[in-house]
Amino acid sequence: MDLRNLPASPAPGLVNLVVEIPAGCRNKYVYNPQAGLMALDRVLHSSVRYPFDYGFVPNTLAEDGSPLDAMVIMDEPTFAGCLIRSRPIGILDMVDGGVHDGKLLCVPEAGLSPGRIRSIRQIAPNQLEEVAEFFRTYQSMEGRPTRIIGWLDASAVAELLDHCIQAHLSASDA
Repeated sequence: MDLRNLPASPAPGLVNLVVEIPAGCRNKYVYNPQAGLMALDRVLHSSVRYPFDYGFVPNTLAEDGSPLDAMVIMDEPTFAGCLIRSRPIGILDMVDGGVHDGKLLCVPEAGLSPGRIRSIRQIAPNQLEEVAEFFRTYQSMEGRPTRIIGWLDASAVAELLDHCIQAHLSASDA
């Protein structure tokens, strides 16, 4: 699975999202670019499970030194390595280990119901809080200081995505 030629954004308003961890899973998989495979990184504590399919936007570089994190709201979990063309509808703005670590919240381009969602304002507040609480709990259980700043709407996505694409290009040129 060579992701080097996969664009971060295949079209305006869309991202390519590579799933690392399916919803409901405790296994934390990470993409290993040297092997071109998903690798098991660790198993989360039994009380926490990923609320949505979770992964990254390829060919981006976030402030934490990893690709830009992204989640996608799905009716059914997919699988590690699944590519989902997605529309970001917001950002979970947070600080992880003292480093800014925004996470995109997306809906899949495919499908009827998610296609109508354009904003996190269309997501139930308790569902957004469940996602934020997942990150608070899982990071806390691993002894990592985390601070949830809050949710940003879709209007904040372009700036974060562009910054992460440019950071990846700069790092690739170095």
